[in-house]
Amino acid sequence: MRKSLVAVIGAVLLMLAFTPNPAQAASLTMLGADVSSLQRTLDLGGKYYTAAGTQADPYDILSGAGANYMRLRVWNNPASGYNNKAKVLQQAKSIKAKGLKLLIDFHYSDTWADPGKQYPPVAWASHSLATLQTDVYNYTYDVCTALKAQGTTPDSVQIGNEINVGMLWPQGQVVSSNFAPLASLLKQGYNATKACNSSTQVMIHTADADSDANARWFYDGIKAQGVTWDITALSYYCMWHGTLANLYNVIADVKSRYAKPVVIVETAYMYTTANADSQSNSIPGTTTCDGQAATKAGQGTEFTWIQNTARNAGAIGVFYWEPTWYAITGNGWDPANINGTGDGWDNMATFDATGKFNSNVKWTA
Repeated sequence: MRKSLVAVIGAVLLMLAFTPNPAQAASLTMLGADVSSLQRTLDLGGKYYTAAGTQADPYDILSGAGANYMRLRVWNNPASGYNNKAKVLQQAKSIKAKGLKLLIDFHYSDTWADPGKQYPPVAWASHSLATLQTDVYNYTYDVCTALKAQGTTPDSVQIGNEINVGMLWPQGQVVSSNFAPLASLLKQGYNATKACNSSTQVMIHTADADSDANARWFYDGIKAQGVTWDITALSYYCMWHGTLANLYNVIADVKSRYAKPVVIVETAYMYTTANADSQSNSIPGTTTCDGQAATKAGQGTEFTWIQNTARNAGAIGVFYWEPTWYAITGNGWDPANINGTGDGWDNMATFDATGKFNSNVKWTA
């Protein structure tokens, strides 16, 4: 009897996840794409094409598929000279000129920041926690006000990227559930953003879509320290973060528990098992989810299901991570060796190895 009940509950959760339910679901208003690698591709002469093979502006192709919000990461002083303040300012002009909204993703690093590594910028490496608080405030305020001054005020910002156990390690790392150091940094990022523009929404971003217990541990921890934020942001990659039914539960719980909107700021799915360059794919072609093959149709269906799950659970947005990062020589993953490394994400992009868009991928409100 117990096994039968579990099976029924599982089936219901899957139905909720996969099936649009307008009677219950809110609309997805933040239909996003992280296009942080795009400027480098364009500078290298890369071209983008519609599914029909017509060359077009990549922002027009994405917005034509339903996207209305672009996300840009910002690194403090990357060796590549890309994803820094100057390049973000340049790309923000292109984004806003298309009538799209803008999310700025502060990594507070010179390179990738994620759950496994949160390296401080080299210029801040020896700083105390008190000095880092000033660093975070000043840097956040500087980038935000520079964007505002050129007429591209960010609509939202992230104070940190996938900060599951803190940022700016070791000073801002959460050790033995002590959230006080991290909280002191998050407050400075929040205050700087609001001082720049009071209506810019502040996100706190973790990759805790896999575990409601982990999400509660983190967000309870920062809340207890008096941290304020506007949107709870999560990453969800099905090959790492579990089932859609579990995603539904996590979104619904954190939305209710913290009384804040929820956004999936990173997700993606593969369209092929092939590798288009010398860099191994980050996601092997054998790692599929939900019975969806590594095909263009499978990529489109999985993304639709993720959006349906998020919407039905009460989220307000979903962002596809790096849909424009198809393999092109010179646009490598390592900012310290951008010319000598390749693209591990080429099989996850929504543009294939020839720059042609997958028309099965659609953003839907």
